[in-house]
Amino acid sequence: MSWLYIALLALAVAVVIGAEWPRLGARFELRVGADARRRRERAKRKASLRVVPPTDDADEFAASVERDLANLPTIEETDRR
Repeated sequence: MSWLYIALLALAVAVVIGAEWPRLGARFELRVGADARRRRERAKRKASLRVVPPTDDADEFAASVERDLANLPTIEETDRR
């Protein structure tokens, strides 16, 4: 192999590593500084979340929608002109 082919191969490997670096860094935890702090803060916020069980208040929801629709402002036909 010629030195040109070796240089092109090394360049290709460097390009692939450069393109994949963010994903590799996340996988191997190579992030430091502000990224790591932001990730830790987000993990703390997520840990304090809780799942709210769904309720079967379909009638209450329908009544709420009807109340909201009744309170919407309307335009009379004579006001459009």
